[in-house]
Amino acid sequence: MDTIFKSLADPARRTLLDSLRAKDGQTLQELQGQLDMTRFGVMKHLAVLEDAGLIVTRKKGRFKHHYLNAVPLQQAIDRWIEPLLVKPAARAVLDLKSKLEGNATMGQPDFVMQIFIKCSQDALWEALLDANVQSATDFVSARAERKGNTLTYFLPEDEVMLICTETELTPKTRVAATFEPKWEPDLPASRYVYLIEPQGDHCGLTLEHYELPPGQEDVRDGWARTLSGLKTWLETGQAHKFAGDH
Repeated sequence: MDTIFKSLADPARRTLLDSLRAKDGQTLQELQGQLDMTRFGVMKHLAVLEDAGLIVTRKKGRFKHHYLNAVPLQQAIDRWIEPLLVKPAARAVLDLKSKLEGNATMGQPDFVMQIFIKCSQDALWEALLDANVQSATDFVSARAERKGNTLTYFLPEDEVMLICTETELTPKTRVAATFEPKWEPDLPASRYVYLIEPQGDHCGLTLEHYELPPGQEDVRDGWARTLSGLKTWLETGQAHKFAGDH
């Protein structure tokens, strides 16, 4: 947690995060234009942010793309801010220093998130596909139901909120699926990918979201809250929905 706050203390690094918030997936050359400093200086700031888990990178061809990782920021909010308003924190701090394993076949993702969960690879894989676990961890839906390769999420009023159809499964390592929002009429679909990387007694889980249409930027925040719920479920066995003020 100290590395997160130390990295945020520098105004240059905050500028880089603001730039990625406005336009995710930028290269070093694009980010260098945001600061009046050398390429090497910008690289040093990016390295600090990556070590703190606030950005993750994905290499495509000759270029490395940088993505804002909202999960540690959400965890910091849950730990230090929400307890003052709601209730005491009861979850552990994440270790968020990692490398992203990308997928070169789907183009460049719109945003990437990464989280580490103390659980087995089997447990994480099963949780991602289990409708009951999804019901307990999704940040806003009341329940989820599975039919074949499709997970449907329902609002408390029993209206369909979201439909996710798995298009590719690589057992225990990768899930690719469509993302069809239904909370408003005629919203276009997009795609996402889960990547699982076992690391001793814990697993790294990376979420990549592709083809996100304009106007659906809040999906990023929803993913951060849902991943936090998944981590809590797998590490404590307790269901908690990080719904915020939605």
